[in-house]
Amino acid sequence: MSSLNEVEIANPQHPHCATLLLLDTSGSMEGDKIRQLNEGLNFFKEDILQDDLARKRVDLAIITFGEGVNVVQNFSSVEDVPDMQLTAEGLTPMGYALSTAMDLIEQRKNEYKIKGVDYYRPWLFMITDGEPTDMKPGDPKWNSVVSRIHEGESSKKFLFFTVGVEPANMQILKELSPQERQPLKLKKDRFREMFSWLSKSTRRTSASKVGDIVPLDNPTGPEGWGEIETA
Repeated sequence: MSSLNEVEIANPQHPHCATLLLLDTSGSMEGDKIRQLNEGLNFFKEDILQDDLARKRVDLAIITFGEGVNVVQNFSSVEDVPDMQLTAEGLTPMGYALSTAMDLIEQRKNEYKIKGVDYYRPWLFMITDGEPTDMKPGDPKWNSVVSRIHEGESSKKFLFFTVGVEPANMQILKELSPQERQPLKLKKDRFREMFSWLSKSTRRTSASKVGDIVPLDNPTGPEGWGEIETA
């Protein structure tokens, strides 16, 4: 394994926007959902590449959780990310996946600091159609993961977004999420619209100054891709 000093960061004169996609590839995603996830993911990548500034500034990592937790793409420039054809199998080890994702974000921030690269607050964007099979509310792992998510948000270590795909347990996702950013439920077959919103938001962030407050489009509007469950 290479040391942090050996890590190459493209375009170090630009501030970097680390975006980590944490994707549920458990067996229940099989069929249309995994197909739309793959299509949306590849659309997201191509859309970022159309923006000259974003392609220099956005670093993308992808972690899947299903048949184990896999870092299928460590942080790198979007143009170095191959097209994805993820497959669906296994359970939903969400707790381990979240811990792995937060570790990877901290590692990337350390790499930026060592290289003297300025950076925006990283994004951790999770998509799931289930609930964790490796932890449950109240057990030690649950308490540790939830505490780390909430502390990470409140101390501005990262921005945590979570999206539930039918039939995700939205109550569980709500308990995981920080109070100021509730989970969104994906409207049926709106994967592409969700990834389009994510691309636009990431491009808008990468065009701002580090530390600026960047307004994002409302994903729950009439033409949006998400909704908030109030029940």
